[in-house]
Amino acid sequence: MAVTITLSSTTKKFIRDVGKDYPDFTIERGRQEHWSPKSNTITFNPSQTPERIRFGILHELAHGLLDHSTYQSDFELLKMESEAWHLASQIGLKYGVSIPQDHIQDCLDTYRDWLHHRSACPTCGMHVLQDSDSSYKCFNCGTVWDVSSGRFVRPYRRTRK
Repeated sequence: MAVTITLSSTTKKFIRDVGKDYPDFTIERGRQEHWSPKSNTITFNPSQTPERIRFGILHELAHGLLDHSTYQSDFELLKMESEAWHLASQIGLKYGVSIPQDHIQDCLDTYRDWLHHRSACPTCGMHVLQDSDSSYKCFNCGTVWDVSSGRFVRPYRRTRK
């Protein structure tokens, strides 16, 4: 049995207002916050607090406005996330939404932690930059390791033989 979550009237109004101001974007319910460049769709999780729903919609809208669709490196993804939060903060002012820096930094920390884990050499622990879109090479000991491609999956590191 599906549970229907009712949004507050304030949240519904916010979504309507954003939709009117940005008619090229579709805003819909989903399991997690997401921006789909293929369909110009912003997805939000309705089980979040009204405040977090607004923050998330603004952030995903910013990804769309910045034409974020793909990235070539983990560091580029972190940069894109930072750019999207910056723009989301600016757009939010139009709607009376102030995104706290603590919230932004907490969100960016999830990417920083992910990047930190992926970039640590499994052999010697040195942190390095990516060698390619799916691998790292340690400049200290020469170990090469592959990483999973997804942001929302466990950051596996598999060394090459």
